[in-house]
Amino acid sequence: MRKFPPIAPVAAKGPLGVVQLPRLWSKVLLDKKGLLADGYYPCGQGFDKVVLDGLGLDREEVLAYLTTEMPTYARFEAWVVEKLGGHVPQEKIDKVNDYILGREFPEERAQAILENCGFPKDLGIRHGAVLNQLDDWQEFHRHLTAD
Repeated sequence: MRKFPPIAPVAAKGPLGVVQLPRLWSKVLLDKKGLLADGYYPCGQGFDKVVLDGLGLDREEVLAYLTTEMPTYARFEAWVVEKLGGHVPQEKIDKVNDYILGREFPEERAQAILENCGFPKDLGIRHGAVLNQLDDWQEFHRHLTAD
């Protein structure tokens, strides 16, 4: 059975407007079905933690809901809003989005990702969301074309 990277990039957001939330959802669901590519964490300590902490969601409760219910993304967002009392303050969304979309990776990590993806390592790209996306595409291709 082939395994794949998450279907949603870091910068993806649903109607609620929170980046990384669709990616978190897709990683957990892929992992539950045994389809998440090696090297990916269903709910890691980086951007996933930023989203959960920033919104005020309990990690274990989110994971339990996703792995038990396997909801559509629309249902997951509705559940998030319910858990947060029916409303998510725009300030919380903005804080999460600003942090994630503004995060730069250390130079060495950025260069390693670029080089692994077949790009010159001196492109000067350090934006974490862009680098994660490039890395996902490289991994998607690798897994898709593996024998």
